[in-house]
Amino acid sequence: MPQLADPNFRRAVVLVVHHDEDSTFGLVLNRDMELSARELCESLDFTWNGPTAGEVGWGGPVEPNTGWLLYQDDLDTAIDEEQVSRLAGELCFAGSMHVFRQLAERPPHDLRIFLGYAGWGAGQLEAELAQGAWVVAPFSPEVIFDVPVEEMWEHVLRKMKIDPATLISTTGVH
Repeated sequence: MPQLADPNFRRAVVLVVHHDEDSTFGLVLNRDMELSARELCESLDFTWNGPTAGEVGWGGPVEPNTGWLLYQDDLDTAIDEEQVSRLAGELCFAGSMHVFRQLAERPPHDLRIFLGYAGWGAGQLEAELAQGAWVVAPFSPEVIFDVPVEEMWEHVLRKMKIDPATLISTTGVH
């Protein structure tokens, strides 16, 4: 929302991966870095066998040296399940270098790689929600994998029948 002053989150679409009374962990879905998956893998001394154009996303301002993976599980992906969390349906989340190496060998069609994350301390996100700083949207794997990052924010709002031009700075839950 317009009243969220932090420029890191201007028009950000964030997937909340984990939330409890102590903290919240999320990934900014609509910011790419100027780094390809191939370049990232080469810097880590392993090979990327996916598309050349595969971009790495900026997951958020916290710990930008950490990596995170979102992918749709498919029958061709044989990954050690102990290091993977299922978020919903076939959507999987991992932060393991071992899983990254496995996925880089045979990347699934739907794979997003992120560096950094968005994090909130106890009660912080709840306070921002109460101030009306965020719009809560329904979860959609299609948004994660099929909507171009530059169109994602507006797409999510319009799917909820919200015209982005009508957003104003106000308190309360939206």
